[in-house]
Amino acid sequence: MAGYRVEERGREHTGTYRLFLSNDQGRFLSPFHDIPLYAAKTEDVFNMVVEIPRWTNAKMEIATKEPLNPIKQDAKKGNMRFVANVFPHKGYIWNYGALPQTWEDPSHTDESTGCRGDNDPIDVCEIGTKVCSRGEVIQVKVLGTLALIDEGETDWKVIAINIKDPEANSFKNIDDVRRLKPGYLEATVDWFRRYKVPDGKPENHFAFNSEFKDKDFAIQAIKSTHNFWKDLIMKKSSVGGINCINTMVSESPFLCSETDAKAFVDAVPVYGAGDSAPADVDKWWYGKKN
Repeated sequence: MAGYRVEERGREHTGTYRLFLSNDQGRFLSPFHDIPLYAAKTEDVFNMVVEIPRWTNAKMEIATKEPLNPIKQDAKKGNMRFVANVFPHKGYIWNYGALPQTWEDPSHTDESTGCRGDNDPIDVCEIGTKVCSRGEVIQVKVLGTLALIDEGETDWKVIAINIKDPEANSFKNIDDVRRLKPGYLEATVDWFRRYKVPDGKPENHFAFNSEFKDKDFAIQAIKSTHNFWKDLIMKKSSVGGINCINTMVSESPFLCSETDAKAFVDAVPVYGAGDSAPADVDKWWYGKKN
């Protein structure tokens, strides 16, 4: 992983697990705030932080409310969260992660969806052939987006491909995904619609009649959330519970020293053997498919 390193702390599959990122000089940083959004001057290649490798089930996420925003496993009522294998899918069907330096502002109502932001960075579904690693930072080309409406909030799901994928040059827009990977977009809608059903929740809904928007639309949504993030990191808007401590955004009032950043990391126990994943993680879940 050129340019970035990972350091795991705590015990995997427990509430203590954290994955911190540092640069190639060993300086700890926030994957939310310190990694640049744009990976190229052309403004159509973006950095993506991989939270969840394809085919895995542990629901990992950037800890937006903690200092340096390490990657942790989501929990509900004290239990670590794993997504079910909703037939015919196995875990996450893409490399799943986030675009740094984006923020879906919960005080802003999106004109196209009529819903507010979900207080998180923009999510990315990377569709390339490689299974990535947790915490890996890759460069992606955006192809389009789906708009999930989650409990009344807009939750963008950007479709992208790793620029190093052997087929990357063949993908220029969302229609190329439909043509070259037939069934993948339909599977993506099906996955997001039903992934919470095994937990007893209703099916999810989407804006735009479950249709994908194209590359230009997706990039405009990304630019908009990047502007919201700029206001957030400069304390020009309400933080919405977000922890904005960073080590690289020079003008930010939340900038911290290398010493303080290392102290945040050292406060988490060293990495050790974790708990086993629940036995039912590998089971198939068969449910009604609408």
